[in-house]
Amino acid sequence: MTDAQTDTQTADHRALIDLIGQIHPRSLLTVGAAADSAGAAWQAQAGGDALHESMTPAQLANPVSFAHSVDLALVTDTLEALSHDDGDQLLGTLRNLGCHQIAVLVANEAAWSLADFLALGFRRQPPSGPDAEKTLYTYNLDTYNHKRAWNNPDHWANPEMWGKAWW
Repeated sequence: MTDAQTDTQTADHRALIDLIGQIHPRSLLTVGAAADSAGAAWQAQAGGDALHESMTPAQLANPVSFAHSVDLALVTDTLEALSHDDGDQLLGTLRNLGCHQIAVLVANEAAWSLADFLALGFRRQPPSGPDAEKTLYTYNLDTYNHKRAWNNPDHWANPEMWGKAWW
C-alpha cells in the first residue's frame, strides 16, 4: 500500500468519524470496510449504550434481518462493486426500512453520478479537500422532503372536514 493510499484511507476514516460525531447516533449500521472501521471506533468510544451493527448488501436484501430502526447508516466501498440496480436497491432498502440518516462515501470514478443520488433524496457534501478521491452524499429523513404550504387543511375547500370525512 502506498503512502497516498494510506493518506486517503486515513482521510476517509477521519471524515466518517467526524460525521458520526456531528450526528451523535444511538445506533449505527455500517456496510463496507471503511464504514465498519469507523463504526468500531465509534462504538469503542461511545460505550455500552452504543449499538453498532455491520451488515453486507446480501444481508440487507432480506428485510427480516433489519429488526430495529437505525439513527445512522454508513455505506462505503460497496456501490463501486454492485450493479447500479443493486446499489439503488441497497440505498432504497436503507431508506425505506427506517434509517433516519444515511451517509454514502463513493469513489469519484464510480459509475454513480450526482443525479443518481439526488434522485434518491441525497445531498452532496463539500469535498474534504482539493484532491479528494471520494464524495460524501447524505440523506436525512427530517430534511429531504420539505413541508409545503399548500399541503395542509388551510388551503382545502372544506378545512373543517380535514381528517373527519373520507370521500
